[in-house]
Amino acid sequence: MSYNIARRSESSDVNFNRIGAALLGGTALVIGATVLFGSWYTVDQTQRGVLLRNGAFVEVVQPGLHFKFPWIESVYKIDIQTHTRPWDNMEAYSNDQQPAHLRVSVTYHVNPDKVAEMYNRFAGDADAAVNRLIAPHVNEKIKVVFGQYTAAKAISDRARLNADAGAALMQAIAYDPVFTLESTQIENIAFSPEYIKSIEARMQAEVEVQKLRQNWEREKVQADIAVTQAQGRANSVKAEAEAQAAAITLKGNAEATAIAARGKALKDNPSLIELTQAERWNGILPTTMIPGGAVPMVNVGQHQTGK
Repeated sequence: MSYNIARRSESSDVNFNRIGAALLGGTALVIGATVLFGSWYTVDQTQRGVLLRNGAFVEVVQPGLHFKFPWIESVYKIDIQTHTRPWDNMEAYSNDQQPAHLRVSVTYHVNPDKVAEMYNRFAGDADAAVNRLIAPHVNEKIKVVFGQYTAAKAISDRARLNADAGAALMQAIAYDPVFTLESTQIENIAFSPEYIKSIEARMQAEVEVQKLRQNWEREKVQADIAVTQAQGRANSVKAEAEAQAAAITLKGNAEATAIAARGKALKDNPSLIELTQAERWNGILPTTMIPGGAVPMVNVGQHQTGK
């Protein structure tokens, strides 16, 4: 009986040793796997890593593959991607005291050069940082900028309003640049329905006035064209009349000169008329003659003989 008890005790020791060895082997395997897989890490291009050693900040880690000491070192990854945060139903007043509800969105990202400060101050919590650094200025600066515009100007010149709002917000956080602001947009401006109707009526009236002005300018241009054409025709008629008058004058002067020349020739040679008649006579005497009248062309020869 004592022999059986001894054998049982020996068997229990063997089993205990086997269990201990298995546990030791498993523990070593876990430790080895932890060392193997816990000694390296990667940082994505859209992130920056904060390396901590026993909870203390060591350095900012750039994107890529890196190694660390297991158990004593850890890495906290901070997102530097672009994000957009909206602010809905923001109450504001225009320069002409028109109440409005604004929807504003701000697009931002964590400044890569401020990752260490982001972790030290906000433990990498981007929402907490936005609430602390951006949100108070959004509510203040957007209302101030919007108050510099009349309601009509805020609607018609939205691009300039957005630019002024973005510049004011950037200037407000410039002293603490954990974030880089990419854009600020006033996406929607909700005025009262009555005011919207009055704006639409005013804009419609301005369109009608613009149409009337364009029509007037077009009619004025057409009238100027008609006057120019009429003036051209009048100038043409005048030039033609002047040309005709000049031609008549030239013709009259020529005829007067010819008559004067002929008169002078007749004065200097009285027989030139009879000579001309003789040159034009066909040699036929008239069938009827006045008693005592001279025979035509006879005197021509007498004058010439007298000479």
